[in-house]
Amino acid sequence: MRAARFHGKRDIRVEDIEEPVPKDGQVLVDVEWTGICGSELHEYTMGPMLTPTKPHPLTGECIPITLGHELCGRVRNPPPGSHLTEGEPVMVDPRIHCGSCRPCSSNLTACCETLGYVGGSTGGGYGERVAVAETSLYPLGNIPLDFAAVIEPLAVVHHAVKESNVKDWSSKSVLVLGGGPIGFAMLLDLMAHGVTKIIVSEPATIRRKQVADLAQAVIDPTKEDVSDRCRELTNGRGVDVVFDCAGVPVGLDAGLASLAYEGVYIMVAVWEKPV
Repeated sequence: MRAARFHGKRDIRVEDIEEPVPKDGQVLVDVEWTGICGSELHEYTMGPMLTPTKPHPLTGECIPITLGHELCGRVRNPPPGSHLTEGEPVMVDPRIHCGSCRPCSSNLTACCETLGYVGGSTGGGYGERVAVAETSLYPLGNIPLDFAAVIEPLAVVHHAVKESNVKDWSSKSVLVLGGGPIGFAMLLDLMAHGVTKIIVSEPATIRRKQVADLAQAVIDPTKEDVSDRCRELTNGRGVDVVFDCAGVPVGLDAGLASLAYEGVYIMVAVWEKPV
């Protein structure tokens, strides 16, 4: 099959490779749609960062590796006894965890001590087919596959909103740092939670235009002081919650400076360098 594989910094090659052979408990999926995550752009420009340079303890794989963890497709040749059917549309939960370490035993699988993921620790959606644990496949029903590719990033922002532990969003003011795909998704999730006071800080003109109709205010941090503008929009108080979807030092500083007393700062971004 054809696959776009990451070999190292600024080195992704489309190659012919053997298609994956499902192991016990796995199902083969024909990939139809895969999103390009910002973390993969970081991987390409700065990596290897998250992709293993030596065999991963759970998958045994290392670079070169097929990226792509925002993926969906259709089931191919499900094994006997599977609850999935031939050609059934599915979304992939890309996380791979051991199930036996202390975090996994506490049902905190995202903190698995040997955490891996489809499209980073094993072959992913930039290939024509992928083998995935059946327990990580979710039938889509009538959800269109071209919509389903964004379920993974939407799940990321929904998790971030949930982990903020805010109980009543109706009275809260929120600053979102970054108006890219994750920042945009964050706006949609916050709106679904009933938030009406949303401020976005984004330096790129095209991204500011994309989020302008969804936010109370959009700030260009290259021309305005973010914290001053936030306090102006909140009667001098500052925002209740900051979601950092940018991952840059200047944004971190601006976000912390914009917080009200006892405000909550949630880091959603992947950083290229240590914070």
